[in-house]
Amino acid sequence: MRLTARARLAILQTALVLAAGAALTGLTYLLMKRRPALVTHLDPAGPDAQGTLQLVPQPQDLRELADRVQADTLSALLPQAGLALVVVTALAAVLAWLVAGRVLRPIRVISAAARRLSAENLTERVPVTTPADELSALAGTVNDMLDRIQCGVAERDRILDSQRLFTANAAHELRTPLTTARTAIDVTLDGNPSRNELLAMAGDVRDAVTHMQRVLNGLLLLARSQAGAGTREAADLAAITAAALGTAEEQAAAAGIAVHARLRPAPVTGEPVLLERLVGNLVDNALRYNHADGHLIVETRTAGARAVLRICNTGREIAPEEAQTLLEPFVHGQGTRVRTDSPGLGLGLSIVRAITHAHHGHIAITVRPGGGLDITIELPHHSRAAERPARRPAAVTAQPASVMPAAPPRSRPAG
Repeated sequence: MRLTARARLAILQTALVLAAGAALTGLTYLLMKRRPALVTHLDPAGPDAQGTLQLVPQPQDLRELADRVQADTLSALLPQAGLALVVVTALAAVLAWLVAGRVLRPIRVISAAARRLSAENLTERVPVTTPADELSALAGTVNDMLDRIQCGVAERDRILDSQRLFTANAAHELRTPLTTARTAIDVTLDGNPSRNELLAMAGDVRDAVTHMQRVLNGLLLLARSQAGAGTREAADLAAITAAALGTAEEQAAAAGIAVHARLRPAPVTGEPVLLERLVGNLVDNALRYNHADGHLIVETRTAGARAVLRICNTGREIAPEEAQTLLEPFVHGQGTRVRTDSPGLGLGLSIVRAITHAHHGHIAITVRPGGGLDITIELPHHSRAAERPARRPAAVTAQPASVMPAAPPRSRPAG
């Protein structure tokens, strides 16, 4: 029979009390046995002239009497001490059982909490008792372990969701260009095509391949953003935004869009390439879906422990309930998926949201009265980021065509 920890602890404590009591009883018996009997006989004549009682040697019969008294005392000591030892041992066993239960109660609480946990329920925590002892330290360690497990499971789920989303979007968006290319090839090769027909087929196939490349580049960047930021460095949103506005200056001038920039230092810590893509997508989106003679307001600043980027642009009116749908992949205004022949892929704001979440930030999108969007992004502020010069945002100019290719502004809602 396997004993519980409480039973083993109670038995151990009881055995210690029993052993100590037995040792004490045996030592008392030995000491009393080795002690000689002292017998004295007083002179019946009374004290001497100085008032002192005179001691005389004891008779033999008194010695024998003292020996019998000592033997009787030792004989009576053993059963009495044995009975007392049994009573004390029984009492010690009861107290040991209660004390062991009291001591092991936090262990039972930890065990019960661990049994209630599962992959779907990782929110419960073990209560940390006071005072701060070894058991409270154990509870704290278990809670820290549960926090790490919960973060790991959440990260795993997020990555799996990102992969599923990537697969679904890729399958949906690549179906049309692949069908277009296959149809062009089948129709052209059905018979005896001329050189012009072959050239037309090659052009259709090239356009389909170009579109598939754009879709894959956008989806790869979206998946990378959803997977989280990699190497983090100090950066300044003001410098990144200034570079993005400089890149889009010609596009804004061609569309007659007035750009108003109020850039104050907004230091953050993150992956510069993703931060550059975040700002570049917002600026490109605000220009692409603006209207002629519109305006664009860009602002960077710090608010408490957050670095703030705000972009406000004019454009087509959008229903307030449709604003959040613009953050979904392949969605423009009215919450509808874009067609594959659309000049924009509809990935711009979804990439912005993914990058913001990867940097533990927050994005808020609201509809402006009269048309357009007001987008505010808050990222954790890094007080020492301004001490290091921000990297020149090369990604803003290196990859715009792969995610949101340049096109003349259209009278369409932002998204």
